[in-house]
Amino acid sequence: MKDPRYPIGNFEFKPFSQDTKNGWLQEMKVFPTNLDAAVNDLNKEQLDTPYRDGGWTVRQLVHHLADSHMNAFIVFKLAITEDLPTIKDYSENDWSFTSDVLDTPIPVSIILLNALHQRWTDLLHSFTDEQWQRKFFHPTHNVEISLWDFFAVYTWHGKHHVAHVTTLRELKGW
Repeated sequence: MKDPRYPIGNFEFKPFSQDTKNGWLQEMKVFPTNLDAAVNDLNKEQLDTPYRDGGWTVRQLVHHLADSHMNAFIVFKLAITEDLPTIKDYSENDWSFTSDVLDTPIPVSIILLNALHQRWTDLLHSFTDEQWQRKFFHPTHNVEISLWDFFAVYTWHGKHHVAHVTTLRELKGW
């Protein structure tokens, strides 16, 4: 059986290419629609089911995606407007237990992700090849990261979490 933590496999970096960039831009644009389809018609009990043993619930996962992708969008804006900005890390696990995550209906985060991904892909479409190589500094990992590599992470991140939901649905027969 596949590792339930990584239903689409582990993340892998890819070198810059126009074909990869265009494919990832399309994936980023449709991600909110794919997430909405994955959680469509789930009831409260299903939304409060962890996607794996020891994992977040589907509800937490959806709100995590909104939190994480908002933060990532801000990182892109910082890196495109400042020289090697140092980003602020956050505790995604602590954030997944705040009242807005536990009590807010998931359509709120789906709507937010739709708007955010429209803005994000609009921004990314404007990048020159050189801008993809701009970097930011990640203090937790003590490393400089290019926007291209960060784009790779977030393209994978969305598909990764959608697969958590679709895999759970398949396993439970929902």
